[in-house]
Amino acid sequence: MSTRYHYSFSVPFHSLAFLVCFIIVHASPVAADKPTELVDKVCNQTSNYTFCVEALYSDSRAPDADSYTLAFISFGLAYSNANNTRDYYIAELLKNTSGQDYHFRLETCSHDYLRAVSKLGEAYNDLNSETFFGLAELAGIASRASDHCQDAFEGISSPPLVSRNGDLKRLCEIGATIAKLFTGSS
Repeated sequence: MSTRYHYSFSVPFHSLAFLVCFIIVHASPVAADKPTELVDKVCNQTSNYTFCVEALYSDSRAPDADSYTLAFISFGLAYSNANNTRDYYIAELLKNTSGQDYHFRLETCSHDYLRAVSKLGEAYNDLNSETFFGLAELAGIASRASDHCQDAFEGISSPPLVSRNGDLKRLCEIGATIAKLFTGSS
């Protein structure tokens, strides 16, 4: 019988530490010379292999992770990204924006990211209770929240959240891919 570790999840989930780690990982080459077979299997099923490997290996547990721990890593990263984007990045943009239309678009994104945080927190709680069947759906809802935020800036020449929306979408894709390992769906 294997021992399962339950991880606590409180808000905020080391948002600033995640941001620093994520920036360091993005600024450096792939964190592992050769990813584990499991990481390789997961990342080969995503749209951006390099992003996937770098994101997962930004957590020190990745080299020894089983699918359960890898799920905690991926959903934790997605949650931290969404929470940090909403609570710090969007909040700062809202404070420094005077245009009503632009402010409305940012408020839309703030609500979208609140939904993403909520769904990713729910996924994390499901992992703690070893309930796996809804994980891919919850990751999909969080991913669609980033799409909706991006759509809110349609027609704007330099939308402010392109990179963050893309990162959240890719992190959710990793979580959904790992979730499928538990359910056998593809």
